[in-house]
Amino acid sequence: MIRRAKIGEIPEILTITKACAVHMTKRGIFQWNEHYPSQNAFEKDIERGELYVLILDGSAIGTIVISTLMDEEYMPITWLTPNGNNVYIHRLSIHPKYQGKGYAQQLMDFAEKYAKENGFTSVRLDTFSQNRRNQKFYETRGYEKLGDIYFPKQSEHPFHCYELLF
Repeated sequence: MIRRAKIGEIPEILTITKACAVHMTKRGIFQWNEHYPSQNAFEKDIERGELYVLILDGSAIGTIVISTLMDEEYMPITWLTPNGNNVYIHRLSIHPKYQGKGYAQQLMDFAEKYAKENGFTSVRLDTFSQNRRNQKFYETRGYEKLGDIYFPKQSEHPFHCYELLF
């Protein structure tokens, strides 16, 4: 089941994202760190009603943010559609114990269905340039790579921006 996250679930959510950070670091992917994702970011996501959790056997095993806010870092990208009627995906995570079982696909299916049903023209996101697995994941889903942005607190390496049109 996928549903909106509750403020009391933030410790459980942080456990998931910290486990993901450790898992990625072991694979040489330095995408998430002590600065990101943060408790503060998740609190704001919940306040806006944009953070969703994937529940399995009564526990959260994954997260996704479906936002209508365009981060300032995205401004230099030449997007395929005009700004203003798009959703942005952030902080997609599946606890490493549950990865490789199609749960990230379920979260993305949910986000894309949400965007279509609510009349948005596209879904936009970014993924770390050193995370080839994620790049393949989004490209297989039909996302088009458009350009690079940087998050200096996370990495010296760029993040690739992607967009999926409906």
